Amino acid sequence: MAEQLNNEFTVNRPIDEAWPIITNVEKIAPCLPGAELQEIAQDPERGEVYRGVVKVKLGAISTQFKGDAHFVEKDDENYRTVLKGKGRDTGGRGNASADITAHAESLSPTSTKVVVTTDLHITGKVAQFGRGILGDVSTKLIDQFADNLNTMIDEDGATAPAEEAPAEDVPAEPAAAPDTGAAEPDENVRKINGPAADPIDLMDVSGSSILKRAAPAVAALLVILFFLRRRS
Repeated sequence: MAEQLNNEFTVNRPIDEAWPIITNVEKIAPCLPGAELQEIAQDPERGEVYRGVVKVKLGAISTQFKGDAHFVEKDDENYRTVLKGKGRDTGGRGNASADITAHAESLSPTSTKVVVTTDLHITGKVAQFGRGILGDVSTKLIDQFADNLNTMIDEDGATAPAEEAPAEDVPAEPAAAPDTGAAEPDENVRKINGPAADPIDLMDVSGSSILKRAAPAVAALLVILFFLRRRS
C-alpha cells in the first residue's frame, strides 16, 4: 500500500534558530511519540545513518518497527531536506519505507512553519487498516511532536548554561586490559543512551477510525462464535 501524507507544524522560533534544531535528528527524536533513537552509524555512501525503533500498541497488542534513516538531501540555504527511512515489524508482520521531505518558511520574526510530505509504502499485515487511518494518525502524531518540540525548545532556552568545572589533574593512563577475545566496538557506530520510549497507543491516537475499520472483522468473529456455540 502506498500513501502520501501531508502535514505541517509551527516552531516558536525564528527560522535561523529553528532550522538547525529541526534537522538535528538526535535532538528531536525523543519528541516523536513512540520513537527511540539507538545509534548513529557513519556510512561511506549515505553519511550519518540513524538507527532505532518505533513502538506501537493497539489495546493489549504491542509491536515495534526497527529501522534506519539518512538524509538524501539537506539544503540549509533554502531550508529544505529529504530524509529516507525504512523499517520492518520485528514480529514479521510487514515492512515500511518512506521518503520524507520537509521545507521550512518564516511565519514571523518569532515563528517558523514546517511543511512535511511523506511518501509512505507499507506491505504485509500492518497495512490491513487501509487508507485514511494513516492520515488521521499522522496528523495527531505531528501535533504531539510539535507540542513536545516547542516544550523542549522553551525548556532549553530557560536553562542557564552550566558553569565549567575546574580543571583537574589528569590521572595516569591505566594499564591495558588483557585480551579476552571479545569483539572490539565498531568505531563507526555511536550508541545513544537516551530514555526508553513509551509505545504509541493507536486506540488513543485514532480510536474511532480504527474501530470503524475493525467493526466488520469483529462482527464476523461474533457470527462465527454464535454458530459454534449453537453446534456445540
